[in-house]
Amino acid sequence: MRRAGRRGRQAPEGSPMENGMGQEPGTPEPPAAEGISAPRPPRARPRLVFHTQLAHGSPTGRIEGFTNVKELYAKIAEVFGISPTEILFCTLNTHKVDMQKLLGGQIGLEDFIFAHVRGETKEVEVTKTEDALGLTITDNGAGYAFIKRIKEGSIINRIQTVCVGDSIEAINDHTIVGCRHYEVARMLRELPRAQPFTLRLVQPKKAFDMIGQRTRSSKTPSEGKVATGKETLRLRAQGPATLEEGPSPFEEEAARRVDDLLESYMGIRDSELASTMVEAAKGSPGAAQLARGLDSVLGEFAFPQEFVAEVWAAVCHPKPGQE
Repeated sequence: MRRAGRRGRQAPEGSPMENGMGQEPGTPEPPAAEGISAPRPPRARPRLVFHTQLAHGSPTGRIEGFTNVKELYAKIAEVFGISPTEILFCTLNTHKVDMQKLLGGQIGLEDFIFAHVRGETKEVEVTKTEDALGLTITDNGAGYAFIKRIKEGSIINRIQTVCVGDSIEAINDHTIVGCRHYEVARMLRELPRAQPFTLRLVQPKKAFDMIGQRTRSSKTPSEGKVATGKETLRLRAQGPATLEEGPSPFEEEAARRVDDLLESYMGIRDSELASTMVEAAKGSPGAAQLARGLDSVLGEFAFPQEFVAEVWAAVCHPKPGQE
């Protein structure tokens, strides 16, 4: 009869733990058995500590130990004694509402994080005289969709109180908190023409030097750009965060083209989603395989077939001048 194994001895209180075993301070490592090499102790990974401030002004805080955007917001909120739901979005290395510096799925190890929190709430009445309102929507990955771009000459452009960075809290008193950007864009597209509707918006709290500005981001190749060749922390919706090299110039350009396609077809911009689609396209032999792959992991987006075909072509067969 096999004897039952002995229960592991619990380490004395206050003794350090190494690989799950207790060891007295200063005790030398036991010699390895003859013929058996002693296992190497695991290499300690450096702690990743980031500095942060509230965009409208605050002392500098330090955060660490997050693996996704929701955990990042929770860490920032803890430092400043606010609720995570107060944070609308974050920018990197600027306190201004600059959509080109918006925090996406990657943070450079030297980046400084500015958190933009809820400011005043405002309501505007809009009459949809055209199919397109002229809004591009993105979201913060934690339940808030907000305006990333306002098209010149559009319906929304003529309403001076609506600004880039405003979070869309409700449409006709129907709350959209918790909805993804593509859901909000679809709701706005489906609103009937010639029928007024109300948008409830929350603007980010502004510092004194930002009051009176009406930021309107322009489309530039540097949007969502991470410095090439530098290590970045890659945040993922599922699974742990990972340290990676910054994207190559080809990957940056391909992601920009896909982001432009997202805006054209769906009225959203999402640099992290674009990067994910670039990775998927690079591993797909054709548009049909890419469509199946995207459907398995991003089926909730319901990408049109012609959109997927253009994504695959933009990544795998860029037109002359796009190399």
